[in-house]
Amino acid sequence: MEIRYINSEDDLSEISNIYEESWKYAYKGIIPKEYLDSIPKGRWADRINKNGMKNLVMTENGKLIGTAGFCRSRWDKFKEYGEIVSIYFLPEYIGKGYGKHLLKKCTEELKKQRFTSILLWVLEDNISARHFYEKNGFICTSEHLDDNIGGKELREVMYISAV
Repeated sequence: MEIRYINSEDDLSEISNIYEESWKYAYKGIIPKEYLDSIPKGRWADRINKNGMKNLVMTENGKLIGTAGFCRSRWDKFKEYGEIVSIYFLPEYIGKGYGKHLLKKCTEELKKQRFTSILLWVLEDNISARHFYEKNGFICTSEHLDDNIGGKELREVMYISAV
């Protein structure tokens, strides 16, 4: 297993595929099936290297299996926080212990940037992700965002952790 920053040799469509497959697996029963089925190939490819976003990949035997994005908080109210924007894995690697390593690396990298607190958002109905973050020291706050994905009203809840 290796965790490293994305480099110019990485195929962004392959990284986007990790997002796509993870969404279809992790959000089954939360986000409408029609929406998940309609996610086009390469949907996230042009969003991965956005300004200010740092991106990691995890490989296993040379295969890209996971990805994470982090940055300074995108929220004015929490501008002194680091933010973990995404952590996604190919479905066959979910629940096998890889996530804690990628989460730890994001935390270490944000700490190097001198952040002392980290926030992240999780769909309220994504119980397995919430348990994962809680098990890894994140605390659910009263902050929330209301969202509509695929025509379904959803709520995202904010988690925080000290570094």
